[in-house]
Parts: sequence; C-alpha cells; structure tokens
Amino acid sequence: MTNRGFLTIPVAIIVAGIIVAIAVIYASPRNQNNTTSDSVVANIGSQTGIDIKSIDNGDHIFGNPNAPIKIVEFSDTECPFCASFHPTMKRIVKDYNGKIAWVYRHFPLDSIHPKARKEAEATECAAEIGGNNAFWEYLNRIFEITPSNNGLDPAELFNVAEYIGLDRATFGECLNSGKYAAEVEKDYRDAIASGAQGTPYSIVIAPEGQKSLINGAQSYSVIKQMLDDILE
Repeated sequence: MTNRGFLTIPVAIIVAGIIVAIAVIYASPRNQNNTTSDSVVANIGSQTGIDIKSIDNGDHIFGNPNAPIKIVEFSDTECPFCASFHPTMKRIVKDYNGKIAWVYRHFPLDSIHPKARKEAEATECAAEIGGNNAFWEYLNRIFEITPSNNGLDPAELFNVAEYIGLDRATFGECLNSGKYAAEVEKDYRDAIASGAQGTPYSIVIAPEGQKSLINGAQSYSVIKQMLDDILE
C-alpha cells in the first residue's frame, strides 16, 4: 500500500504536466485561424522570388490599367471565400480611384471544385464575345448566383450569358468548343509557379515592382492598411 501511494504522486505530476503542455500548444498563435486580421503577418507581407507571369494585354483588368499598384488575384468561381472576397476587391478599386488595377486569373481547384474549370472557360467566352466589360459582368453574375462548393448548375452558364446580353447560341458554340481550356490551364500553372495553394490567392505589385502576398479572403480594412502603406 505504501509503495503504491508513493508511485501515485509522480504519475499525477506527469499527467498534469502533459495537460499543461497540450494547453500551451493549442494556445500558440500558429494553431489559430490565420485568415483573420489578427494574423496579418502570416498572410500579408513582402516576399522575394515570387514567380508570376507579367501583366499584358491578354489579362482581364478591372480599373485603371496604368494604375501604380496592381493586384493579381488567382480565384476559383466555386470557392465560397472567393465569392466573399469579390465585393471587397470591387470596393478597393472604386475607393482608390485609379490607383489600383485588379487583374483576375483562374485557379480552379479541380479536386474539390471540378465545375470551376468550365466556368472559367465560360468567362473567357464572355470576354471573346463582349470584351473586357462582358468578362467582368459575367464573373460578377456567377459569384452572385453560385451556391459555391461545386453547386452551380452547368445550365446556368448559358443563362448568365443571356442575362448580360450575349447571344446564347454564339456563347454556347464557344463554350462547347473548349477553345479556352488551354488559357485556363496557363493561368492555373502560373498560380502554382507563384506559390498558390488555395484561393483566393493575390499578389500585390507595388510601383517599384516589389511583390506582397494576400492569402485568403482578407477584410477590406486589412487590405486598405497594406495599400496605404505602399502608397505613402
């Protein structure tokens, strides 16, 4: 009885130590949600060696193409976080009045959103038929109506084209041809090369060419603070 009682004390101490250690680990910042403004350092900041294709006339640009700051967003039309980030970016472009150009590139996450790649092709068909404005109108409408997470009915792609004023038959011929599959794949590979692992994934290019990352659907206030720092 004495020996058993003697052993019970150190065992209890060891167990208590393990419980404290686990509590410390789970309280550590690296285990917290890193998509909030409280962890900006983990998600936003200057980076070196980012490999990204140069912006050119083939890109879809919202805002002033000659703006001093460019934000290249890699996005997936079935990503719910991309859908929530979309109005944030529209507001940023509007509020900065010519100082920000938003460049949209495709990054369909095939393993979880297999419909997103064809939806990306649909936006390219809209651009072919109606130009840059039609591209953005089509994209805006997709984000307005999709339930996200691969939930959009493919028939809606044709309805959206008609909704924004495109000829349904012409659009259907383009989409069914698959002619923009290679273009979407090119954007996808560009995203991978630049370090993207999820969506939305954005790269901010400052006037002097420095690049910074925005991982995830950061809030308007967080992005504004970052842009204000660059423009100072």
